[in-house]
Amino acid sequence: MIGILVVSHEPLGTALLHCTRHIFGRLPVQLAALDVIPDEDPEAALQAARHLLMRINDGSGAIVLTDLYGATPARIAARLAEPHRTVVMAGVNLPMLVKALTYRQGPLEEVAAHLLEGMRDTIIRIEPEPNGTQT
Repeated sequence: MIGILVVSHEPLGTALLHCTRHIFGRLPVQLAALDVIPDEDPEAALQAARHLLMRINDGSGAIVLTDLYGATPARIAARLAEPHRTVVMAGVNLPMLVKALTYRQGPLEEVAAHLLEGMRDTIIRIEPEPNGTQT
């Protein structure tokens, strides 16, 4: 099963993991988060990320989800990318994480492509209900 690592600004990754516990009733296996704290040494954070990645990857590969493309956590995550072993994707949010957890069976590249394609449909405008009350 594909491991999933969230590398993000503190406390987003840990908060997302807590949300998955709420949704699934328990913390999913092979899932970890690295919250990058302000002024943290990027090399130390990278070493911590590599350690977490080794812990959650059973040999099936891993997907690293990061928050803001170009920011320090994303630059750390980008250094974890490895063809056919570790895919890194920016823009993590709860729908993306739940989808990754739900569909992480199968070949890494197919799961990553499915995840990227599916994310286009997760940002939607919710219209008021026709007979609903508005505040």
